Amino acid sequence: MDYEDISAAILSLCEGETDAVALMATVVCEIHHRHPFSDWTGFYRVVAPELLKIGPYQGGHGCLVIPFSRGVCGAAARSGRVLNVPDVDDFPDHIACSSTTRSELVVPVWNGAGVLLGVLDLDSNTPAAFTKADEDWIVPLMARVFKDAV
Repeated sequence: MDYEDISAAILSLCEGETDAVALMATVVCEIHHRHPFSDWTGFYRVVAPELLKIGPYQGGHGCLVIPFSRGVCGAAARSGRVLNVPDVDDFPDHIACSSTTRSELVVPVWNGAGVLLGVLDLDSNTPAAFTKADEDWIVPLMARVFKDAV
């Protein structure tokens, strides 16, 4: 995967935009169509204290609501940490939104004011699909894209 190329495309497409949902939709589209292992790509948005709801996504249906207390997405939102899960069956309390998901990368996303907007969730039907290089690329990219988001 060409991280520089996809980053340039996302930053160009998102330039000047501050609407979080519009940014999420653009990011999801670009990552979903360019990451070779992302079979489901989407955002879960913070909509209330300790509650995520599905946002823009590509792939099959996702879970509609995820509390911070459940699953990989909830754990990432609760802890504020990136979670790269090579085998979802080994993750306590994993929520199986899709029975085909084998691995998952979840990245908390904040705006520049430090408000947690949601989490970016990449699911793969391939075990151990996501790498440290994916994490090192996506975390600073999300910080740049969403710094002025509302």
